[in-house]
Amino acid sequence: MFINQFVVFRRLVYNQGEMAKSNKDISSGTVHEVPADLREALTSDAEARASWEDLTPLARNEWICWAISVKKPETRRQHVERVRTELKEGMRRPCCWYGCIHRTDKAVSPSVQYVLNKQAKKLP
Repeated sequence: MFINQFVVFRRLVYNQGEMAKSNKDISSGTVHEVPADLREALTSDAEARASWEDLTPLARNEWICWAISVKKPETRRQHVERVRTELKEGMRRPCCWYGCIHRTDKAVSPSVQYVLNKQAKKLP
């Protein structure tokens, strides 16, 4: 219960102080910058933006990579909307995501390499 009150308090403080910043002042990930469509979704929803700013840079990076890694524009729109709604639900990272493969500070794990190899075999 105390943790939930603390989170609510942090969000209130954020909403009062940080929302005065320009909409362009949204924190990015460790590798990825926030794309325009995700930036728009976050700036249009104060609660989602507060949750976004409460994430670590690595967690923000995972959300960004998850949202931009899809091929179809419709799927990307769905992912951007899910980022917004799932942040408001309290999720800290994308569910069932094998992780950002663009990070150079760590090697790709064997399990992720397996998934990537399997996906590559499906390509024509």
